[in-house]
Amino acid sequence: MKIPATEFKAKCLKLMDRVAKTGEPVVITKRGREVARLIHVEPEPGSLFGYMRGTVRFAGDVATPIEGDWSALRGDEDYLYEESRAARSRARVSAKRKAGKA
Repeated sequence: MKIPATEFKAKCLKLMDRVAKTGEPVVITKRGREVARLIHVEPEPGSLFGYMRGTVRFAGDVATPIEGDWSALRGDEDYLYEESRAARSRARVSAKRKAGKA
């Protein structure tokens, strides 16, 4: 909807209510040239901080350490990282080769 500035000035509050209700923008003109647009403002989303409050339930004691033998404490989990170490090593060698050619 296009409306001249003088008419907008006279009907401003009604037009604002209409835009809020319908979401249809109003273009304001001055001497036939578009100068402003009245649009519906989307509500700002709430903060993400704390949005999951109250959604977790604790079952039992979460502070006391778990009984049992952890592989991280035994030091026998190195096999999990062998592939990534090899990949990093290959990447370093490749980078050195490229640097030498440059």
